[in-house]
Amino acid sequence: MENVSLGADLVKMGALMGAGLACTGMGGAAIGIGHVVGNYLSGALRNPSAAGGQTATMFIGIAFSEALGIFSFLVALLLMYAQ
Repeated sequence: MENVSLGADLVKMGALMGAGLACTGMGGAAIGIGHVVGNYLSGALRNPSAAGGQTATMFIGIAFSEALGIFSFLVALLLMYAQ
């Protein structure tokens, strides 16, 4: 009976460790958003007249990067709560 409890605890531990590792994707998304916005601002300061035309491209880049962070968050939730 003791082995069954230990096995369930090990599975739960593995799921929580996997969820923690999946959360690193959210940090990667934050770094990606920082790069997108930083590069946009760098270009906007160099050529302010072209900045207005690149705003939509910046928001698309932010959306793609944020989507990857949301996917990693969903994977973490699935690992934590799905049985």
